[in-house]
Amino acid sequence: MIKRSCFFLHILLLSLCFPNTFSAAENTTPSGIPIEELEEFVDDYAEEYIGNTVAGAVIIAIKDNQIVLSKGYGFSDIENQIPMDPEITVLEWGSIAKLFVWVSAMQLAEQGELDLEEDIRSYLPEDFLTKLNFDEQPITMLNLMHHNAGFEEYIFDLLFDSPEHLVSLEESLKLAEPKQVYKPGKVVAYSNYSTSLAAYIIEGITGQPFYEYVDEHIFEELGMNHSTMHLPVEDNQDIALHKGKGYLTGDSANFTESQPFYISMYPSGGINGTAIDLAEFVQALMPPESENTSLFQEKGTLFELFSTSYSPKEGVPGLAHGFWEYDGEYRGLMHGGNTVAYSSNMQIVPEDQFAIIVLTNQADETDLSIGLIDELVGRGDQAVQENLPPASDVEGSYLTARRTYDGFMNLYAYLAPLHVEPINDNEIELDLAGFKATYMQTSPYVYKLKSGNDIFIQNNVMYFHVNDGEAEQISTVYADYVSMDKSKSFLLVSLVLFIWSVVYFLISPFVLIVLAFFRRRRKNKTTAAAKWNWAVMLSGTALAVNIALLIVRMLANPMRAYSELFLHFIGTYCFTITSLISLVMVIIYWKKAPLSKWQKGGYLLTCISSILFIAWLFIWQMYS
Repeated sequence: MIKRSCFFLHILLLSLCFPNTFSAAENTTPSGIPIEELEEFVDDYAEEYIGNTVAGAVIIAIKDNQIVLSKGYGFSDIENQIPMDPEITVLEWGSIAKLFVWVSAMQLAEQGELDLEEDIRSYLPEDFLTKLNFDEQPITMLNLMHHNAGFEEYIFDLLFDSPEHLVSLEESLKLAEPKQVYKPGKVVAYSNYSTSLAAYIIEGITGQPFYEYVDEHIFEELGMNHSTMHLPVEDNQDIALHKGKGYLTGDSANFTESQPFYISMYPSGGINGTAIDLAEFVQALMPPESENTSLFQEKGTLFELFSTSYSPKEGVPGLAHGFWEYDGEYRGLMHGGNTVAYSSNMQIVPEDQFAIIVLTNQADETDLSIGLIDELVGRGDQAVQENLPPASDVEGSYLTARRTYDGFMNLYAYLAPLHVEPINDNEIELDLAGFKATYMQTSPYVYKLKSGNDIFIQNNVMYFHVNDGEAEQISTVYADYVSMDKSKSFLLVSLVLFIWSVVYFLISPFVLIVLAFFRRRRKNKTTAAAKWNWAVMLSGTALAVNIALLIVRMLANPMRAYSELFLHFIGTYCFTITSLISLVMVIIYWKKAPLSKWQKGGYLLTCISSILFIAWLFIWQMYS
């Protein structure tokens, strides 16, 4: 006992004699960058991207509950050369807003008003959810937090280009209810609907609109006076006056200003605010050890909030009550956000009392919001175990679980599958829409990012669920992947059939014009079979044009109200019916008209092409 006391006394004396030696070791970012060099490091890093790929950004770093960096880069308004300012510039936080839902839920759980493991239907009006397919396994608030309630992706009626389209949270949830396609708890598929549904449950418990609850219990409590969750933002003149303009992705240094967009399911991404306000929220989540946070009554609630509540496998990052875990030098908790023209990301590292916030006014930005944060928080342990299974076990193509299953949008997932190929026994290459990365296996079927495009950083750990030597599912941050459910040959045949149908029926009108010209010169009469064959051709042309316009419109702006596409679906049904009637009439008049071999061949080709095209439309659900 005496020896131990002498030892600690010796350490204490050393620390008093050499205080800087001991404090300097701790005064770094998790990745090891000294705090006194942090601003220079961030300046050098940002210089490569600001004005080239990013219009503007605000960056705040927090260490030991103190802001050690708060700086703006680039412009909030390029045309008027208004610089970014962390304390003044208002930006869209995107899905970071979801964290305010989960903190609110934990507040109510702490008060005994909400049971995280209770069937959510006990908090909802009767028959509120109409598309559930797994009644034997109820959805809980934890499932909503973990994004594994089983909902498919539904992109319609989420964003609007005018505040006139905004509806209440309740109405938006009813309008955009997705189908439940997975059993609760089985598959993680990032879900805006789940978060907004959780906020609606909070509304029911508290008896006040969710944005009012957040204003009272979070914004006002923390002094976040320059942020709002209430839309439209134009209703708040101070917020609207200082809001930075958003810019769309374009060529290097070519920034196109975006039109405003509005979201009815605002709890999933509707906050507009300053970076310094977000820093207030982050600081409240990481209070000094001797203090309690003003967000909760009990310190244990914050500890519970940050505890792992879902993980696909022990040691693999999962979720902590809505916060995504990150495998860094220390365990990180993060959440990013993207709106139409803004990107954001924040990560806290409670163990190291460090946090980093990046807000940008650039669509789909990753260099700062992901790449810089990765540099500051570092990567986790890359130690490799021995006797690992061969990488060939996980080879294959996978589809994101966050996708549409019903309707024509189901096609999109098949256009950009995730391809996994072994490089050697212990390394794989991932290819997602042309973006590539190399992963290394560190423990059985757990692969960690070695190098690659920045879009893979947030998924820096992947766990492959292997059954009988075949990988069935990949667990990643934000959305799992499931095995491809269609063969390569089927997809190839489908692609060839689509190209053939579109080309054939787009060329058909010109063929008809040429044939009509020669027929008129020869003064030949047009038979009934020929007229109905023309009807088949023109109906096919109308179908092809209608589908092409639908695809182009969705590629130009995937965030549309479903009502905007209604005419396309009406047209598809009408042109299909016309095609089928015309096909029947061609068959009826086939035997009655004296047809040459060329005519018979041409009519047969048109009829077969029409039937195959309609079959393709049914297979890919182009009628809804």
